[in-house]
Amino acid sequence: MHSPRGFRGLVGDGEPSAPGDVPQAGEQPRTLTLPQIAIEEQHTASPRERPHGRPQLLTQAAICDQPLAGESLAALHRPSYSAPMTAAERLQTIRDGIASAARAARRNSVEVTLIAVSKTRGAEAIDALIEAGQCDFGESRVQEALAKWPELLARNRRVRLHCIGRLQSNKAAEAVRLFDAIHSLDRPSLLDSLVKEAEKAERFPSVYVQVNIGDEPQKGGCPIADVGKLVAAVRRSPLPLAGLMAIPPAGLEASPFFALLAKIAREHAVSGLSMGMSADYKAAVMLGATAVRVGTALFDDD
Repeated sequence: MHSPRGFRGLVGDGEPSAPGDVPQAGEQPRTLTLPQIAIEEQHTASPRERPHGRPQLLTQAAICDQPLAGESLAALHRPSYSAPMTAAERLQTIRDGIASAARAARRNSVEVTLIAVSKTRGAEAIDALIEAGQCDFGESRVQEALAKWPELLARNRRVRLHCIGRLQSNKAAEAVRLFDAIHSLDRPSLLDSLVKEAEKAERFPSVYVQVNIGDEPQKGGCPIADVGKLVAAVRRSPLPLAGLMAIPPAGLEASPFFALLAKIAREHAVSGLSMGMSADYKAAVMLGATAVRVGTALFDDD
């Protein structure tokens, strides 16, 4: 028996072959003899039936003795990978998730607006979702939105753009001209800036009062204790009040925070709730969300 390629076998009396035993050019390959191993037969037979204690010779198995030897594992176990999902398929998956969560909560899924979070995404990926029927998109930074959305909006008049990131007062003029809804109103001074610029532009985007639902100092949002005052101020302004918005603390179960935001909304007779993202939008819908902000699940194929 010849040793398979790359196999260092046992030569002759069972000693391992040395590097010098490799055949040189022009030489015939050496025959490798597999060692014989003597073992006593199992004592399953009676003493009279045993062949006088003669050892039974078994041949040591080698790689080349195995069935399908030489076949690569990749050839024998070809994995089956599903094709990447298209933008339309990802969109339908999220819509189906919203619909199932709404049914579980005995709600109508048409009450829920799906906002595709397009921050950091290029025009090609956004266009694919627009072609699939998505109408609402969310951006976090005014400058990034200004760089890519004017042209996209010119081509797609039915698209609505949402500001979902923390907004500085000095960006109020650009914000009211670009966005249809602003989800991050968290202080009276920002409201004053937005009203001033909206009246200049004669364009009045709707606003959500952002609530710091987890009392996190590093996050934007109105303190829970001040929600009533800010809601009342918006109602006195020319800007339509869309509802409340919140982002639960990272690393914690989101549902209790969604339930708390819904409770605060009821206390102030507010119906709109912007809450829920890729990982927890179903829970948000079941707890009353009227707008969910989904990014990764819509743009990335896992």
